Amino acid sequence: MESWSFDWSGPAGSVGYVLRRAPSADYMAGRPYGHADEAALVMAAHAAGVKAPEVVGVLSDADGMGTGYVMRRIVAEVSPAKILADPPPSLLADLGRELARIHAIPRAAIPAAIPLMDTAEALAELKTRFLSYGGDRPAIALAIRWCEDHLPAPADPVLVHGDYRMGNVMVDLAKDAGGLAAVLDWELAHLGDAHEDLAFGCMAVWRFGRIDRPAFGLGSLEDYFAAYRAAGGLPVDRARFRFWLVYRTLWWALGCLQMGQAWRNGTDPTVERVVIGRRTAEQELDLVELIGAEAPDIEKARTLPPSPAAMPAPVGEPTNREMVQAVRDWIEGAVKPKSEGHDKFEAVVAMNALGIVMRDLETGVRAEDKALSDALLSGERTLAEPGLLARLRRSALDKCAVDSPKYAALAAARAAWNG
Repeated sequence: MESWSFDWSGPAGSVGYVLRRAPSADYMAGRPYGHADEAALVMAAHAAGVKAPEVVGVLSDADGMGTGYVMRRIVAEVSPAKILADPPPSLLADLGRELARIHAIPRAAIPAAIPLMDTAEALAELKTRFLSYGGDRPAIALAIRWCEDHLPAPADPVLVHGDYRMGNVMVDLAKDAGGLAAVLDWELAHLGDAHEDLAFGCMAVWRFGRIDRPAFGLGSLEDYFAAYRAAGGLPVDRARFRFWLVYRTLWWALGCLQMGQAWRNGTDPTVERVVIGRRTAEQELDLVELIGAEAPDIEKARTLPPSPAAMPAPVGEPTNREMVQAVRDWIEGAVKPKSEGHDKFEAVVAMNALGIVMRDLETGVRAEDKALSDALLSGERTLAEPGLLARLRRSALDKCAVDSPKYAALAAARAAWNG
């Protein structure tokens, strides 16, 4: 979504607002509810005492600005890197408390358009999407089969935020009275299992480098769960929490592939979309780590096979990799320094894209294996098979090293797997 910050000057002085809107009508296609219902939900959360923004208006067709709504501006930090560098001492407890408040919003206050998630149906939809994308990524096939085998019984539904993580919260970093300032981005909200929200912010990708702090990159699961329970949250079922940790990691792996599809079909032609499409490798690494923990000890201790041999040093005419390197260097030296704002951001993303292409051309590492994916999806092959976990670990390490070499979980996995 687009967010536009603006000031409105009137007799009482200047007041700050934020307009949240869709960049196009196509962007809203297929969503279970529109901005009017999303705004109504945010209003209900705000009225229930949740630190949600205060909505002051919803766009109509007569406005000629598409779909969206206007909120009073909140001034606080949203960058995970800046927040996690020196977080307020209360932040983890704040997050646990706020999630308990969200889950306690009365059903009668929730707009009727907010859907109820059926976990089995949602998992089947993820499987269908995976097959439509080729069905050839073994780590994703492994995760789908694991989720099918560990599907929990339906839970009493509560309001699930659906995207409760670092990056979607604003934090006051004041030394004396800092803490959680706002919960943003309610577009994925639905009725469902509270454990889905509990797990999502604990995914490795949303810890933003703080791999050793499983709760939001801030602290321990025990402290997080204790804060949630102290604020009236439901008892935490560790097995159910683990299911949702795997499920949402799988969901985001497919979400990254979907970003690539959005670029491919022209829905969102930005270079950022195509780069996020290659972040699937991060989630595949995390899925192998999560599910591999249940493999037999002999398989977890098995030595990994070697990586493919490096390409020979180039001679003669410039190689494709060197041509890409030249373009990347030009962007870094001539384009990026002269760019500002979003143009500068896109220059950096373009450099990242070319970096992926350079590493890909150098190694030739691929993640696709349809035969193995089919066998894992059917349950014909499992992690009890000698050498299979080691093979999946090597593949995940090598692919992530191409697509996301700075991903913090990559270094942690290398150390843990002797890779």
